[in-house]
Amino acid sequence: MTIRVVQANSADGKKLIEGLLDRFGVADAGCRETVSDILLQVQNRGDDAVVEYTRKFDAPEMTVDGLRVTEQELSEAMSQVDDDFFGSLRHAAERIRHFHEREMEDSWLLTREDGTVTGRLVRPVDSAGLYVPGGQGGSTPLVSSVLMNGIPASIAGVDRRVMVTPPGADGKVSPALLVAAKEVGITDIYKTGSAWAIAALAYGTDSIPPVDVIVGPGNQYVAEAKRQVMGRVRIDMIAGPSEVLIVADENARPAFIASDMLAQAEHDPQALALLITTSEDIATQTIGELEKQLESLSRQDIARKSLQTRGAILVTDTIEDSIDLANMIAIEHLELQVRDPWQWLPKVRHAGAVFLGDYTPEAAGDYVAGPNHVLPTMGTARISSALGVETFLKKSSIISYSRAALLGDADHIRRLARLEGLTAHERSVAVRVEDKGE
Repeated sequence: MTIRVVQANSADGKKLIEGLLDRFGVADAGCRETVSDILLQVQNRGDDAVVEYTRKFDAPEMTVDGLRVTEQELSEAMSQVDDDFFGSLRHAAERIRHFHEREMEDSWLLTREDGTVTGRLVRPVDSAGLYVPGGQGGSTPLVSSVLMNGIPASIAGVDRRVMVTPPGADGKVSPALLVAAKEVGITDIYKTGSAWAIAALAYGTDSIPPVDVIVGPGNQYVAEAKRQVMGRVRIDMIAGPSEVLIVADENARPAFIASDMLAQAEHDPQALALLITTSEDIATQTIGELEKQLESLSRQDIARKSLQTRGAILVTDTIEDSIDLANMIAIEHLELQVRDPWQWLPKVRHAGAVFLGDYTPEAAGDYVAGPNHVLPTMGTARISSALGVETFLKKSSIISYSRAALLGDADHIRRLARLEGLTAHERSVAVRVEDKGE
């Protein structure tokens, strides 16, 4: 069978749900050790290590001087893409920019009657590194990743934005990626990928300056490298395989459901495609559609393996049960293919993004809808959010006391400081109270 079907309240269903609720994972020991060694090599040997790894895994003729994309390469890329691509790129960029401009935060101040001023100072980080996967050796350039990571950083006001992406065997980067980067104002681009690129962004080399924030998707080595440098730099998230969960009632269209499940399954054999439905008839018809649509996919083998090993259809008694289960699973992409989906939106508590209605495929969110497609996976939608402008911002508290204001709060501050045994804290207030301004 293409995909398993279980009753949610059966023993098999409960076992399946238990596994879904405990799907957060990190790389295996072998991957962790490999990445740790790569990070150490780049930290100690800089460009030499970056070039060595790039030659071994991507571009055999890469040199230190060839790491950075030149102005000539950027100019040539503009003539290597067609007008249709450029039009779609601009259309997507405009939508993404318009949405993310609403996310920008302002600094603010509060003034109390005693003259105390408090507030928050919002400032961008100085620099950000964008990791963009090569996409099957450059044959499937992930231009949407450039837009989804680069535009929020630009809106935040990040002064220096760096992009790294693995080159092809010829040492070149897809013209589509270069054009996308230029469209969002990124011209500082380096031809290197995987864990050594993350290391270069975190620690810096003679050629690649270090950054404050690292964002972008990648394979398990990229994800593990980001996890290991987290703290030294900010990262967007520890991402796992792509996920979709579709809640469907008897009014849903099986062809639409199947197409969206396959849109996730074709990413990766570890991708997670789930359907929760109140209708056994919809479940049966969806299986038929999955089989039918699989035959025409270029990544049929990947999608089939994903469905067989990780996919599932769960049958529930009510829509309420379906939504409750979806909240427990906390999926990356949640689709509500039900009658009046807006009625159920207030019940949704945990999801990276919510897609409402039959005509809202997850693919629209991947490219042109506007919201970010870098979303929490592996159940982390319970505690985290999509990448956005905030990812590139930091906030500093502002506090200003007058003498009169400090006198008003002095007894409270000193009392609490004494309670905590911090006599220097108490004294720092007392010395000001005792000061007569002479």
